[in-house]
Amino acid sequence: MRIFNRTIKTSFQLTAVIALLLVPNACNDFLNEAPDNRVTLDNLDKAAQLLTSAYSIASPAFTDWMTDNSGYIREVTLRQSHERAYAWEDFIDDPNELDTPSFFWQETYNAIAHANEVLAALETFPAKTETEKKRKRAVEAEARLARAYGHFMLVNLFSKHYDENKAESDKGVPYVETPETVFIKTYKRNTVKEVYNKVEADMLKGIELIDDTFFNNSGKYHFNKNAGLAFASRFYLFKGDFDKCIEYSTLMLGSDPGSYVRDMTSAEFQNASSSPTAYPQLYSSPQQRGNLLLMRKISLVQRLDFAHGPTNDIYDDIFDANPFGGTDERENPSYQKGENGGFPARYESLFERSSLNSNVGTPYHIGIMFRGEEVLLNRAEALAEKNRITEAMADLQTLANKRYSGASTITINDLRSFFGVGGFGNVSNRSVVIEWLIRERRREFFVQGMRWFDIKRFEISVKHTLEDGSIIELKKDDLRKVLQIPKSAIDVGGLTSNPR
Repeated sequence: MRIFNRTIKTSFQLTAVIALLLVPNACNDFLNEAPDNRVTLDNLDKAAQLLTSAYSIASPAFTDWMTDNSGYIREVTLRQSHERAYAWEDFIDDPNELDTPSFFWQETYNAIAHANEVLAALETFPAKTETEKKRKRAVEAEARLARAYGHFMLVNLFSKHYDENKAESDKGVPYVETPETVFIKTYKRNTVKEVYNKVEADMLKGIELIDDTFFNNSGKYHFNKNAGLAFASRFYLFKGDFDKCIEYSTLMLGSDPGSYVRDMTSAEFQNASSSPTAYPQLYSSPQQRGNLLLMRKISLVQRLDFAHGPTNDIYDDIFDANPFGGTDERENPSYQKGENGGFPARYESLFERSSLNSNVGTPYHIGIMFRGEEVLLNRAEALAEKNRITEAMADLQTLANKRYSGASTITINDLRSFFGVGGFGNVSNRSVVIEWLIRERRREFFVQGMRWFDIKRFEISVKHTLEDGSIIELKKDDLRKVLQIPKSAIDVGGLTSNPR
């Protein structure tokens, strides 16, 4: 894999605590003067173009450094932010520091601000023809879905996991629905329930209005219909509404769920495994039917010479054994990371030069934000929670057939035998399936930023070994599983901090 050993340079600016940009209405003569080269939103084409900035450039994959997927990697560049993540310390980094909670907060609210600008502008646009009306609905749909997704990610990082019994009192994040029209504005934290309700309203309206015909062959980089349904699948799973998770997952997967699962046992993937560039290109390609929503993410998580990651022991343990037999094709190809680590070929390490002859610029990758495999696993989990074991096992088999070379067809009894609980009547089939699903999700989304959410959802404890050999632990109910609100949002935005 090609690694660029160059100085990293970024140029992101925060104009207010939540990075809300593009002020359209001013409160005095000074603010009436446009201070930059912002776009004047006066037609649908410009509004649609602005929506390309309604997707956060910040990757959630930095959270993998806080999980049991990561160990102490030697002979790599370790920034203070990497060490803080690994030790679950509150971040005090500049909001422009890549792969930190502050960066994720800033850039996600920045993306939300663009969605809000578009939604506000749409109210002023006349739509006379049927084509214009359809176009307007499509733009509104994408803006609502992007806004909902941004808030959903924020509330699941900076708040407790949704609990129906506590969601009305647990502090969430501000749900911002209008453009900011003053220089510094204070906000309040909506409750987790309020945020989920608002996310749901935006999400369902977006799914209702979405029209894929307006994306001009770039639909995988926009909130298309399937991506919207996949979002609903994850939303209702996290909320614990398993019936709706099954409903929206099934709407997305249709009658042939396997067609949305990339076949890593295929000759196409096997042939690509010999190339350090071809494999991640194939994996994240928009031509893969299972890749539903792709986003450009400015990040270092794809760099083999930065940060912590899976040690060789962790890597081997994750792919140790499976109930289906055969070889788990997700294990390889992999790359050496530092002195003692391994890293699966999931990311194409990309770099944008700041100028044609420059040796500095921006590292990035193409992140897969929603995929068919996740929807299939979401449905399997929801089915298991409803004690629909046969159906859950069928979904697990569909995934296994395209993950394990020579996979056998297994039953719930086979799975119970795998865990050594075949004769234990006090161990339910539901708990056995959920246990394997947790492991399967860890394999499927390895180093891609999903494990942290499962650690929160299932109250999994994590142990990390430090450089000196000492061990630290993040307990199952540890308050640090809720990321701290950035200092700037507390000091300037008036938000309350999370307890520690």
